[in-house]
Amino acid sequence: MTEAVETADANARHAEKMKKFKEAKDKLLATKTDEKGLLIVHTGAGKGKTSAALGMVFRHIAYEYPVGVVQFIKSPDWDTGEAKLLRRFPELVTLQVMGEGFTWNTQDRERDIATARAAWEEAKQLIRDDRHRLVLLDELNIVLRYDYLPVDEVVDFLRSEKPDWKHVVITGRNAKPELIEIADLVTEMTLVKHPFKAGIKAQKGIEY
Repeated sequence: MTEAVETADANARHAEKMKKFKEAKDKLLATKTDEKGLLIVHTGAGKGKTSAALGMVFRHIAYEYPVGVVQFIKSPDWDTGEAKLLRRFPELVTLQVMGEGFTWNTQDRERDIATARAAWEEAKQLIRDDRHRLVLLDELNIVLRYDYLPVDEVVDFLRSEKPDWKHVVITGRNAKPELIEIADLVTEMTLVKHPFKAGIKAQKGIEY
């Protein structure tokens, strides 16, 4: 058998395989007809939780859907790339940067609790507001991990007051089991390798 014939046979087998694959996919997709507002959780030790969530935010902006973003840990003093870009769309984005930095910076539990409470009250208003199609609660998992907010309160609110059509995305390591249980979509970022361990510091455009 010549090389040309072997190639033609391989291409024919591939085409037949992909045809059957497409038929199966089309059949499956035809059964997926519902739409709803999703509760999405990005957690895990790997990098990319906020970055992936911001990808959804920017998709909404591209479709001119209003979004709300509450950052629970990042401080207004931090000069982040996402804040710079989001502020270019004031008609579509409500951005609330309400943290005071990492917990080891403040070293004041009562102050951290008060800051978390203020950010959560703002988050509830954005979720209740009919204007915003998606609300990102960046690093809320960290706040819950340190018990700055009661997880039962957060879960109860999301169950009872999140509009059925609204997407809510929550990021941060160590997501509470109670939150994972009620979520529609949960992604765990797995740490395989990180440049920090090789002595490389956080860099603009990658970490912030």
